[in-house]
Amino acid sequence: MTKELLIIFVKNPQLGKAKTRLARTIGDHKALSIYRLLLRRTKEVTYLLPYDIQIHYSDFIENDDLWTNDRFDKAIQIQGDLGAKMKHAFQGAFDQGYEKICIIGSDCYDLEKTYLTEAFDLLHQNDFVIGPSQDGGYYLLGMKELLEPIFQDKQWSTSNVFSSSIADMEAFHKSYALLPIISDVDVEEDLGPWANEIINT
Repeated sequence: MTKELLIIFVKNPQLGKAKTRLARTIGDHKALSIYRLLLRRTKEVTYLLPYDIQIHYSDFIENDDLWTNDRFDKAIQIQGDLGAKMKHAFQGAFDQGYEKICIIGSDCYDLEKTYLTEAFDLLHQNDFVIGPSQDGGYYLLGMKELLEPIFQDKQWSTSNVFSSSIADMEAFHKSYALLPIISDVDVEEDLGPWANEIINT
């Protein structure tokens, strides 16, 4: 078994539940279409990676969707805030014997395969790797050991998540590396030309 694992957090693509902040300005139907596009983009970027991949659904496991069972293992996120969900996912993966684990969401159209391979490469020399997003959060977190404080006492979805996470790593004298800064999609202003066909219909 490979000792490297990519965890992808996804929301079940349901009308009125996907990209709710985005839906406030473009409506539920277009927001769902945008999220489905983001899911396809995430699969495109990750499918051929040389790592095990787990899909962690928000509500229920879907067996007949774009995440084919022959390539992706599947699980359900636990209840709680994002920190609790991620901690549980990482702990479960370490318990399964994985040594290098990265987690991403499914709302970064600008994510590239090279960023993901770089993240795992950087873990050879660092305890952690983190990919900062333009809004002050992060789009990727990777680690070789569980550091519980990084999941605690955070105001998730705010502009200080990245900086406070770095502070935790430094407080415990952990080495870390940074990936390029990219944008994730939360509101209409985050959309790029790739979304025009949906927005303009």
